[in-house]
Amino acid sequence: MKSPEITVAKMDFQALAADFRNLNPNDPGAWPVAPRIAALLGIFIAALVAGWLLLWSDQLAELETKEQEEVGLKQQYLDKKKQSVNLDLYQEQLADIDRSFGALLKQLPNRSEIDALLIEVNQAGLGRGLQFELFRPGAEQMRDFYAELPVAVRINGAYHDIGAFAADIGKLPRIVTLNNIAIAPQKDGLLSLDATIKTFRYLDEAEVASQKKATEKKATAAKGAKK
Repeated sequence: MKSPEITVAKMDFQALAADFRNLNPNDPGAWPVAPRIAALLGIFIAALVAGWLLLWSDQLAELETKEQEEVGLKQQYLDKKKQSVNLDLYQEQLADIDRSFGALLKQLPNRSEIDALLIEVNQAGLGRGLQFELFRPGAEQMRDFYAELPVAVRINGAYHDIGAFAADIGKLPRIVTLNNIAIAPQKDGLLSLDATIKTFRYLDEAEVASQKKATEKKATAAKGAKK
């Protein structure tokens, strides 16, 4: 014996299928309720798909881009907020850097003081009983805000005197460095020191401007060469 529920479901399905038969596409108003509902659902779904393809997908992509920009702007805000909170500390640190830089700059002689500094280096060696076989200043090498002056030297003397001379160089009020040091023994028990003594001077305003212009010119030429 068949279940009444199965019979009713079968009858309902058959009735529903009958509603979709022989529909007149030119007169949808005369369709039964089920086909009309199905047609409306189809139109609604088609409208959603068309809206997604034609309009909403671009808007969602733009929304995602804006959300990423918002995250970046929030991070910038937080960074600037931290900087503003620590502004006094940063200003104090900047002032310390300026003072330190000023102190270092004072250790660089100007153009007129270079000759006096070279005399001091020479006297430092003579004061230790050393003999200069060579004391030859080279060509200045220009940097951003200072010039580097190398001096090739060859000095003969005892080991301890050469060591004391190197210590005296380090104690000079101006910045002087010993570079490319080479020591060789002599027949009389003394040592020969070959080195490059480097001293530095700061550039005046005209030289700084000229150096800046030359650097910019080189940068422009390098960019042109890459193209």
